[in-house]
Parts: sequence; structure tokens; C-alpha cells
Amino acid sequence: MLKKHALAAALLLSLAAQAAYAQSNDGQDGSLTPVIVTATRTAITANEALSSVTVITREDIERLQPVSVVDLLTGLPGVSIAQTGGIGGQSSLYLRGTNATHVLVLIDGVRIGSVSIGLPALEQIPVQAIDRIEIVRGPRASLYGSDAIGGVIQIFTRHGQPNGDISPSVSVTGGSHGYVNGQAGVSGGDARLWYNASLGGTYTGGIPNCRMGAAERGIACYVDDPRNDAYRNWNGFANIGYRWDNGTELAFDWLRSKSNAEFAGSPYSGNDSLEEQYVAGARLSFTPLPMWKVTLDAGQSRDDLASYYQGTYFSQYYPRMATGYFNSRRNQASWQNDITLATDQLLTVGVDYQQEHVASDTAFQQTTRGDTGTFAQYQGSFGHNEVQLAARHDHNDQFGNHNTGSAAWGYHFENGPVLSVSYGSAFHAPTFDDLYFPPLGGFPTANPDLRPETSRSAEIGLTQQLQHWNWGVNAYQTTIDNLIVLDQNYVPQNLSRARIRGVEGQFGFNLDDWRVQSYLTLMQPKNNDGGANNGNLLQRRAQRTARVDVDRRLGRFNLGATFFASSKRYDDIANTERMGGYATTDLRASYSFAPDWQVEAKLANVFDHSYETVYYYNELGRTWYLTVRYGL
Repeated sequence: MLKKHALAAALLLSLAAQAAYAQSNDGQDGSLTPVIVTATRTAITANEALSSVTVITREDIERLQPVSVVDLLTGLPGVSIAQTGGIGGQSSLYLRGTNATHVLVLIDGVRIGSVSIGLPALEQIPVQAIDRIEIVRGPRASLYGSDAIGGVIQIFTRHGQPNGDISPSVSVTGGSHGYVNGQAGVSGGDARLWYNASLGGTYTGGIPNCRMGAAERGIACYVDDPRNDAYRNWNGFANIGYRWDNGTELAFDWLRSKSNAEFAGSPYSGNDSLEEQYVAGARLSFTPLPMWKVTLDAGQSRDDLASYYQGTYFSQYYPRMATGYFNSRRNQASWQNDITLATDQLLTVGVDYQQEHVASDTAFQQTTRGDTGTFAQYQGSFGHNEVQLAARHDHNDQFGNHNTGSAAWGYHFENGPVLSVSYGSAFHAPTFDDLYFPPLGGFPTANPDLRPETSRSAEIGLTQQLQHWNWGVNAYQTTIDNLIVLDQNYVPQNLSRARIRGVEGQFGFNLDDWRVQSYLTLMQPKNNDGGANNGNLLQRRAQRTARVDVDRRLGRFNLGATFFASSKRYDDIANTERMGGYATTDLRASYSFAPDWQVEAKLANVFDHSYETVYYYNELGRTWYLTVRYGL
């Protein structure tokens, strides 16, 4: 079955793959390709990015009806996701085969993620808050510093519309496993002012996240608990901005998400967690001179996690008790200067600063560290040729100095295709948990001798976007030295070298009332250290994935389906804990029964396939969702 799905996807993609998003055009019909800022930290079109880029718009989110950010990103080029259970289970995103800590995630320009474990809690971000997502694959350390080895994902929250009206919105969803979601907000603005505010929440009775038999085998959650693991979330987000006649802008963004997740555990590890994500940022931009634009950013992100235990264990009853907490805080500031040297010649220089702090009931040897980065980037166009050069110097309190750089060249052919070639280096500093987590039961859990990971990546791509269809293909190789992996005792170690080779593809078209978009990823994320595990696949990465989205508009009705297939993956460095390949099918429909009113229905995993993305952790089977929505 999996081979048939993969073959069908490959046939759909035979013309190629990976450019910007499906509805993008080359301007020949009067429309523009998506404008993105993540690839170069400046506003450019996707055609000018000279990198593998995907843009997900609010229109796409409403069409696809995802329940979570994980649903939305699954199957995109280069993306492998591992999740410990159902909705609310901890998720890890592997971009282009690199570690989950090698993906820099931003919300409105502010870095997010726990500084303790180094992972962003994507599963806690409410989909209703998202206006668009920009995914840039490939190293971006020369612009952003540590963590951007696999790429950068930036999430932009919803803003008010400059139409002079106050627009309320509300949505209510019910579904399988007692799922309930509600969101209500108000937005508005005019030519100068914009604002948006929303509150919402989610509850699901859940499924047993951990598969029975884990206790006997001494793996995964280490206990057997057949009870469903419920999940609750409360969230709010707001932003406001103002633009003066001279172009000066001042904006504030805020998001808070608080979640309560149950899991299989014990009095030692807990079985109930309370996690809070907090992101706040301010941005001021102005032009002292016509050729000089200044942008000042400041922000803070927090990830606070507390665990508790309540229930029975070995026939003993325990009242609710705290079992531990980890609070992380990241402060950041940036000064960026965009200087127009001449027509189609832009120089960007700036300074970034961030400070990381962790507080816990666990005694870490160090609890703070800072990083200061200075960067410069040149973008120039010369006829059909386009050039991008970037360099950065980072000084880290723990690991000293790191220099990174990148170079990209693109050629725009007369008939539309864009050929691009690029090279870049990157690095990642080990997390606080990697370095300082104290021993448990006398056994080590950290490695203070870890060295920073460094990488080198080369890429070539050919893309084209026309009035009604788009295609593209990107091939790359990434070599990572000192890759951090967990050994058989779950202690982090430096792997001398890993080599990742891959090809990403995308093909899509819009024809009358039909819309089709397809993606294909072929990848070899392998251990290349020459040791006993040389040639093995890196943990939790799939070598092959394919996804096809098909949608049809029928008057007020919209019908759609998503087909996704993934090859096998392994959960350990020795490749003994195998998780088989799988395929899923989702169906969806919507009906606009009145102005600004819509009812939506979705049936996910239609054929109720059982699969795992983390060893011995269950994933949702067949589920249904029904939504009534009003407003934007």
C-alpha cells in the first residue's frame, strides 16, 4: 500500500518540485509571488529568495482545516515530525534530516523554545492565531546565529485589516475523543492603525499516548497505563500597530498559551504537566535618510513547565504532588540597518543580542548564557543574475567565537525558470540539558564535554511559477561535524560526522475550480562517523515522504482531500527500534451558508491506520471534526 501511494505521488511530481506556494504566480497575470522576510530578513518575493521556501497563508489554513501546527506542517518538503501521542503530545520537527534542535522557530520575529531541552513547543501554538507561516530550508546561521542549521520557520500572528471596520470573529469545533475548541476575537484598523485580539481554548479526552508493553520492555514511558491522556489549552493573542505618514512604524505583539497535558508516568517522573508559552515583542522601524531604513526589535519568550503526579502506582494512592519544574526565559534585541547602495543593490548590517536563563528544581551547574552576533548581507541584481552574500560573527559566553557565512547565485531565464546555487555554514550550541542535567540514580544524563555542532551545506535548485501552475526541484548535501545524538544509555554524545543528502520536489496547479498541490521528499540522513553504526539512519527521520492536497470548489461548497505517505524510520542510533512506513488519507468539506458564516467538516485518517512516529507512542486513528465559523 505504501509503495502504491509513493508511486502515485512520484508520478504527480515527475515534472519536479519545490518553489514557493501553490497559488503563487510569476506576475504574468498581474498577481505577485508571496512576499517573505525570513529568508533574508528583508522583504523580497519568493522568486528572489534563492532558497527552498514554502509559504502557508491564512487561506491555506482555513482550506486544510488543521487541528494543530503539527497537522499543518506534516508532509511539507524536508519535514519529518515525531510526536509522543495524540493532540498535545510533545512534538519534534526534523528539517532536512537535521536534529530537532537545528530548526530556528520565530513568532513575529521572536525566538521561541525551551533553553533547557532546546525544542520549540509547536504543539502548544494555537492554529487560530496564525496568519501565515514562512519556511526557509537550508542554513541561515549567517543571518540568525545558532540553531539555524536545517532552516528557519517563522510564524506570523493574525493582524487587523486596514478597512476601517471593527470585525468580530468566532469559531466552535467539536470532534472525536471529546474534542472541543472555541475561539473568539475582534480586529480592525484603518490606513494607519491595526489591531487584533483573541481568546480561545481546547479540550480533548485524548487517547492512551503510550502503547501497552512499554514497562515490560523498559522503553518509551517505562510504565503501562491504559487510561486516556487528556489535554487542555487556554490561549490568547493580541497585537497593535501604527504607521505614520513618513513611514515610521511601531508595533507590539503578544501571545500566551497555557496547557495541561496528561501522560503515562510515575511518582518519580509525574503523569501530568502544566506548560506555559509566552511571547512578547516590540518593533520600531523608520528611515533617517531615503536610502537608510532602521529596524529596532526587542522581545522575550518564556517556556515554563511543571510536572505533577496524581493517581495510583503499584497499588498505592498518591495525592497530587509536584515532581519538578523547568522555567526558561530568553531575552533578545536587534538593531538592523538596510542601506540601498544603488538600484537593486541592498546592504544589510546589524547586531543581535540574546540572553538565555533557566530556573529549575534541578541543580544546573550554569543557569545563564548570552550571545552577541554581528552580521552583514549584500543582495544585488545584475540583469538576469542575482547574488546574495552574508557573513556573521557570534560570541557565545560558553563556547567563544563562531564565524558563519553563505553565498548564493541565481539566474532568471527569459521564459521564467530560476536556477539557484548556494553554500552556507552553520553551528548549534549544546543545550543546558545536554551539558548540565545532573545524574539520575547515579547514572549520567548529560555530557559537559560536548562540543558545538558545525555544518556545511551546498544546494542547487530549479523553480518556476506560472499563471496557473508551479514546479521546482532542489537537491542538497549537508555535512554536520560533532552531531549530538543519544547513545544506548540516553546520554548525549558527539557523533564525529553525519552526512545528509536529499531532493525535494513540488508541483501544483490552479485550473478553474480545481486546486492541486503535491510535495515529495527523498533523503538520506545517515551516520557517517566510521564506527559501529556507520551508515545507519539518524533517529526518527523518514527517508521518503509524499503529500498531495486536492481541492474543488462547487459554488458555496468546497471539497478536499490530503494523501500522505511516509517510509520507515528508527528510534535509536543502532537502528534496532523500527517504526514501519504508513499512509493516511484526510477528507474535508465546507459550506458558506450565509455571508461570513461557514460550516466545516473533516474526517482524518479515514482508513484508521495505526502507526508510530516515536517508538511505542500511539498516534490518533480515525477522527472527525465539525466547525462553525463566523468572520475572518
